[in-house]
Amino acid sequence: MNGLEAFLVTVIPAATPLLLAAVGELVVERAGVLNLGVEGMMATGAVCAFVVAHISGNPWLGVLAGALAGALISTPFAALTQKLAANQVATGLALALFGLGVAGLIGEAYVGQPGVRLPALNIPVLSALPFLGPVLFSHDVLVYASFVFTALVSWFLFRTRAGLMLRAVGVNHDAAHALGHPVVRIRVFAILFGGALAGLAGAHLSLAYTPQWVENMTAGRGWIALALVVFATWRPWRVLAGAYLFGTVWILGLHLQAAGIGLPSQLLSALPYLATVVALVIISRNRVLTLTNTPASLGKPFVPER
Repeated sequence: MNGLEAFLVTVIPAATPLLLAAVGELVVERAGVLNLGVEGMMATGAVCAFVVAHISGNPWLGVLAGALAGALISTPFAALTQKLAANQVATGLALALFGLGVAGLIGEAYVGQPGVRLPALNIPVLSALPFLGPVLFSHDVLVYASFVFTALVSWFLFRTRAGLMLRAVGVNHDAAHALGHPVVRIRVFAILFGGALAGLAGAHLSLAYTPQWVENMTAGRGWIALALVVFATWRPWRVLAGAYLFGTVWILGLHLQAAGIGLPSQLLSALPYLATVVALVIISRNRVLTLTNTPASLGKPFVPER
């Protein structure tokens, strides 16, 4: 591989966990719920995927376990915020810490154990193409699933009646309730979907990106996914573009370190987080764009009149 080809081959897997987690969180926030526990759900999905794949020898069972684990650990958040109207910010932060703790506990016995890699697809003819083959057509199934989920979420939100209901709940839950829409049920399903995609993002980390388990291997990706949703102003295709932008910055820092650039390694490692802060500052200056797309009920508890 030449330098550009090697760089692009590594960018796509780096962007995939960000895209999966951010698309799931976008659906949650479109329903008017702010779940800050993405980091914890990703970590839980990563460790459960690794453990199941390691025990069974089947990476596909690991992928399924990661999605189920992400959805399962999001259920306490759904119960507390939707049934008991708990503060979403505090509950989300608790979920992030709880998920990281549970992941560390489950994975303690598996640190240093050999992983089971999710195989890359070999697409006839396309995978053998020079340059385009390795860059676009030789990745694992979760890379392509991330594009499918982005397209499906965009179609669901803006082309279906159910998507319109979900967005209506996010804009004004009281009006949606008055029209007879099941606000709590819609939000619970959105939370579980977001948890499942965060779990898939974690499964990609431990089965494809780096097939091993290391504590804190999510390395802040869940927080970047949260920022991505705001950066994309709650639009699925903008989330895709943002995920690949931040994935590029992430890999760029690693390549600069490998090239021996005369900058502190700590600064290069911090590039994705610095890019996140800069992007949010730029977006926040355009208040019209932000306010136009922000779900008006985001973070507000819904308590139906009795």
